[in-house]
Amino acid sequence: MADRIRVGVVGAHAERGWGRGIHLPALSALDDFEVTAVAGTSEESARAAAGVWGARNAYADARALMADPDVDLVTIAVQLPQRDGLVEAAIAAGKHVYSEWPLALDAPTAQRFETAARAAGVQHAVGLQSRHHPAVRLLRDLLAQGLIGEVLSASLLYSLSTPEVWSQRYAALFDKTKGVNHVAVVGGHSLDMFQYAVGNFTEVSATLTTRIDRITMEETGREIEVTSPDQIVAGGLLESGAAASAHFMTGGPRGDGFRIEVHGRAGRLVLVSSDDSLVGPQFTLTHTTANGSPAVEVPVPDTYRPLLPGPPSPVSNVAQVYTDLATAIRTGAPFAPDFSTAARTHRLLDAIKSSAEQGVRERLTC
Repeated sequence: MADRIRVGVVGAHAERGWGRGIHLPALSALDDFEVTAVAGTSEESARAAAGVWGARNAYADARALMADPDVDLVTIAVQLPQRDGLVEAAIAAGKHVYSEWPLALDAPTAQRFETAARAAGVQHAVGLQSRHHPAVRLLRDLLAQGLIGEVLSASLLYSLSTPEVWSQRYAALFDKTKGVNHVAVVGGHSLDMFQYAVGNFTEVSATLTTRIDRITMEETGREIEVTSPDQIVAGGLLESGAAASAHFMTGGPRGDGFRIEVHGRAGRLVLVSSDDSLVGPQFTLTHTTANGSPAVEVPVPDTYRPLLPGPPSPVSNVAQVYTDLATAIRTGAPFAPDFSTAARTHRLLDAIKSSAEQGVRERLTC
């Protein structure tokens, strides 16, 4: 491998998209990487993207990019419905892989990807970058240090405003079969962040329902039926034995964002976001002691500052994933979030869906 890790990006676009807005600035800020190839939906779009991304090679076929000897790491930045076979193809080509979230439609598929990557000896990362927000990492460490004593319970509340008129390119969000709906995307990102801080669920009971059952396509004015849930309620136990709950409320003109509340024998920690952004929330952490004193804000120490200059952002969080992945590629050191992280999160999402459908409590292995 060259001194710099050579990246081929599947789903690179010249003007828009998560890859263009987040992966490109993250990679551009890191000395460990260079983008050597991009793949688009056509030769024309690939050439346009190559000019923006600074890549030498442009492909209309993602598998041709994976065969390029100047590519060490394949970043797969296309949505799950357009990703059929790409993760397996990158692994089979012997490339390290960074796949956007969701990794797969279900946990067995995600586990198969993880097994294949380990057998091939390639490193693997998944786009569950919210865990790298400095305030989330601080919450995790304060709990581990016992600031509030034994944890008795933890809750996650996330309210998200959603319009009722959407661009056609987001239609898959409202189809429960596509794997990019609120359960997978909102639930997956948020629950990974929650479990990273407070520990993993070992059992869960859930209720899912759809309250906004029709939305309008902006381009055509046509109404489409919504089959994916917009209200997700789950509760159960964590591996520590603490009770835990999560409620995702989507819809309406305004949301209040995240609230994670952790109760312990010696106090309480509350993490609250300033808005309902899923991709780049800014958090405030407060601490209340057992003596009933008013809550006080816990400043985030400089040692938790984002990897890149400026306030915490998705770009900085993704850059941290890439930085840790580079260390894993060079040394073989374990890191997260990887495909194992993804498989565990998919198992929780599968259990939530199964519990809601069957009306039973589901048990999970950590």
